[in-house]
Amino acid sequence: MTQSPAVRTPGPSGPVRVGERAARTLVAEFTRRNDSKAALLVGVTPESAVLAAAIDALLPDDRLTVVPAEGCSPAALREHVTAQGRWVADRVRVDDTLAEADAADVVIAAEPFGGTADETRAAVDGLSKHLAEGGVLSVAAPLFRGEGAGAELDRHGLLHGVRTDLVLRNSPPVRVHHLRFTPVPVALAARLAPAYRPSSVPLTRNMHIDSNGVAAAGISLGLAALTRLARPKSKLWLLPALAAAPVAAFFRDPERDVPEDPAAVVAAADGQVLSVQRLHDERFGDGEWLRIAVFLSVLDVHVNRSPVAGKVVDYFVADGGFVNAMKPGAEHNVAAYTVLDTEHGTVVVAQRTGLIARRIVQRAPVGALLARGERFGLIRFGSRTDVYLPAEAAEPLVGPGDKVVGGSSVIARWS
Repeated sequence: MTQSPAVRTPGPSGPVRVGERAARTLVAEFTRRNDSKAALLVGVTPESAVLAAAIDALLPDDRLTVVPAEGCSPAALREHVTAQGRWVADRVRVDDTLAEADAADVVIAAEPFGGTADETRAAVDGLSKHLAEGGVLSVAAPLFRGEGAGAELDRHGLLHGVRTDLVLRNSPPVRVHHLRFTPVPVALAARLAPAYRPSSVPLTRNMHIDSNGVAAAGISLGLAALTRLARPKSKLWLLPALAAAPVAAFFRDPERDVPEDPAAVVAAADGQVLSVQRLHDERFGDGEWLRIAVFLSVLDVHVNRSPVAGKVVDYFVADGGFVNAMKPGAEHNVAAYTVLDTEHGTVVVAQRTGLIARRIVQRAPVGALLARGERFGLIRFGSRTDVYLPAEAAEPLVGPGDKVVGGSSVIARWS
């Protein structure tokens, strides 16, 4: 790669194609910011899908700096940028080397890492020096190759992770790591759009299936195949085969229109409002809380969304039972609590298990920024989701019995 000797991106062992889906995932942290920002794209060729995705994400006040890949002429890259038209050429600059590049809000390695742990560590350290305060570094590594790079990026993810995305629809599959090395202000969350999630499989433009549903449906079909092989004259194989579709449908993940009103608090899940009450809970701090509890039946969408824009500052799981989520005793069920710091104070989302639900998925690590309406997890089968808001700062807009839609319905407003 044409860059300073001290910073060299380790290449993968063997060809790795970065397809459209992986490219879109790599530039996701650039795309989701609605304010003016700067991005630095390292290791680019004119044919790069990552370059195309970054150009598509440009807003009028954005700046994009690109550094060519090894063997790629800066002149050829400049010619390609100029050919995109005046609007693009005015916002994209080509630097001959990484050493010339300015600090950026988002730094993206266009080529997947596939070297040793030491090479990856050196590359990450070098690229992170070009991050502005609170900026994000996005890098990828092949899922089944380059174990040294993958392990080193996993280690960085534990220390500095924003999130990790698995992109199966790539050749070969890759894991994209988004890393942040310095603190970020909570106010930035309000300027973010919900993050792009490549692991959900699109069925139509507005409907996806969560990766958990793809896995569950695959298990059902696998059981059907094994049953057919073991007992070819039996019709038992039809049971798991026919179950695959409803199991996948349970994990449906529709697109939602998130209200633009900055004072709106949206539902964290689909379902029916069970209760709206004021209470005290010392686990989250002093003062009174407004809690809005929503019951999710097995027919509801079970993907959970952040009710507000904020920063994840804590996450913990409380042990308990598995009482029917509609019963008062569900108060003491197993629950996962995601604590958000927001411009209006602390907000907590509780994902509670139910009689059937025994598995909670939470995908937002501590330190992550969540946009209002952004997906952050799910609960398998019937369950309950509670939203805790500072009582003195929020006014409820729903009551018991109301039906709400996660990420779309406004359940409260900031005073």
